[in-house]
Amino acid sequence: MEGMVVPGHWSGKKVLVTGHPGFKGSWLCHWLAQMGADVVGYALAPTTASSMFDIIRLSDRVESIIADINDRKRLEQAVLRAEPDVIFHLAAQALVRVSYSCPMETFQTNVMGTANLLQAVCSLEHHCDVVIVTSDKCYLNVEQHHHYEESDPLGGNDPYSASKACAELVTSSFRHSYFSASGSHPNIHVASARAGNVIGGGDWAEDRLIPDTIKAWLANDIIKVRNPQSVRPWQHVLEPLSGYLLLAQEMREQRNLCKAWNFGPEKEEVISVTELLKLASEVWPDLKFENGADTGPPEAVLLMLDPGAAKQAFSWQSKWNVKEAVQQTFSWYDAWHQGDDMMAFTSSQISNYLGNS
Repeated sequence: MEGMVVPGHWSGKKVLVTGHPGFKGSWLCHWLAQMGADVVGYALAPTTASSMFDIIRLSDRVESIIADINDRKRLEQAVLRAEPDVIFHLAAQALVRVSYSCPMETFQTNVMGTANLLQAVCSLEHHCDVVIVTSDKCYLNVEQHHHYEESDPLGGNDPYSASKACAELVTSSFRHSYFSASGSHPNIHVASARAGNVIGGGDWAEDRLIPDTIKAWLANDIIKVRNPQSVRPWQHVLEPLSGYLLLAQEMREQRNLCKAWNFGPEKEEVISVTELLKLASEVWPDLKFENGADTGPPEAVLLMLDPGAAKQAFSWQSKWNVKEAVQQTFSWYDAWHQGDDMMAFTSSQISNYLGNS
């Protein structure tokens, strides 16, 4: 039976989300608030000109603490004051190319930021479920046709990927040292989540395929495709978020779920950048794209995930195939461009995803 996110489980729950103004953080906070959760966010302010957080008016529904994940004292104070039942840790430096130019900041935020959060959690005396979000890029990528499983070696040839592998090691260390059944804080349950390449409305980050495509379309420019043959596990943002929520629901009563999990599309849904853009052009026929020279630092060409463990353990599986994910993504941007009420539109996409419409 397919696992389900249960709104009643989240109604009245105190939830702390780090990285709440970001693309995934905003979608998660909106979904939680829609289910009646009491949400507190902790992160730096948005850095892009457009912000999903502002577009869907999250400040009306989420208590927002603008602070650095590297400020240990402020973070611990925020955790204690929030008294969270659940924590979703999404705060990160999330871009591979930025990690080449800012390696120290990337390691500081992604590795020590994770350690700071887990150390702050140690101050809690009540039960708390914690989901640490890392990345599919935490695996030692050997660029072979292999769907990575949770037991595969961690690694990373670029600073971003290496920082996410390190964040996984930090999480595992805290879990075994402090949060096990025999540890000093057995009331804290901690799992980590590794998601594939996420697409969806409201992403405005630099050097990401969909945001770059939207910006080019708005300017009536040709989209320059850096790595047309790169293969990724593309999925709509609601897919991994449903996994995070379902994992947090189930791990409260099942300590055996306190480990790492993959959340990605079915194996046959893994496609190249060019194939993804062809699907996009079916939605927006006036998209224009061509292959461009990639003069930047190297990125992995082939990356695939095996989400089978989550499906078997707590019945999570993706709902939208890659074509549906692209359609939902571009319909969001189209509604935004037309001036629609994006808070309502975002809610309608969640209802559609859940099969409620």
